[in-house]
Amino acid sequence: MAFGAAAHAQDGGKKSQSRALDNVSIWAGGYYTNNDTTIGAHTGIMNTSGDVNLEDDLDFKKHKTVPRVRLDFLIGEHQGFSFDYYEVDRSHSKTLSEQINFLGNPIDATARVKGDLKFTFGSAAYKWWFGTGDDVFGVGLGAAYYKVHGSIFGSATVNGETFQEGASTSTDAWAPNLQLGWRHAFSDQWRMYVNANGVKKNGGRLNGHIWDAAVGVEWFPWENVGFGAEYAYTRIKLNQDKRNYDLDLDMKLHGPAAYVRFRF
Repeated sequence: MAFGAAAHAQDGGKKSQSRALDNVSIWAGGYYTNNDTTIGAHTGIMNTSGDVNLEDDLDFKKHKTVPRVRLDFLIGEHQGFSFDYYEVDRSHSKTLSEQINFLGNPIDATARVKGDLKFTFGSAAYKWWFGTGDDVFGVGLGAAYYKVHGSIFGSATVNGETFQEGASTSTDAWAPNLQLGWRHAFSDQWRMYVNANGVKKNGGRLNGHIWDAAVGVEWFPWENVGFGAEYAYTRIKLNQDKRNYDLDLDMKLHGPAAYVRFRF
């Protein structure tokens, strides 16, 4: 009877954890993003400002596959840790060549502009899950690390004489991170989920907000290995305060993502 009572207690414990959750969950895949990125600068001198759109002005590709990995694991049945990491790394150059006729004299002019942008994001949060059936809701609190490296360099050659100019910046910051989630299990093989998380920092050298939302489905043809697909939207709006001028980054990413899923 003691053995039977122990087995019954274990069965009861298993039932108290929703089948929408795994003890360990791993996502490894890519986020195929549609990009809209603007880098701006402004100074306090006569309120001077300007901006460059990487896709429209520098002909950056509008689509980019961004590697992304996530890890969730439970401590007990209703709480645990959640980790997320991705990096947007983009670079492109544009060259213009033209011959200008000025007062009957031909002038050869060539201009080249090169832009680079690298944005790195990682977060870690402690998450609480509420519910024991096929639906669970989660709330997480943690911290996020993000880093921005950007540069724009240009050169112009007129009748063999070359002029160059450029600017670059690299900075990082930590900020609090809030996460919300919903999981639903249709069966042991099929599930869906909604994720949302936000970062906001008011002070410091790199301030602003980052938020991300996704709706996805999961299919597990095998017990521990499956596939995930989602549609995500990410908004990154940051400001870097420098001594003589301020820099702004406004980046919007949206598109489908696909993952190989592992659960244990």
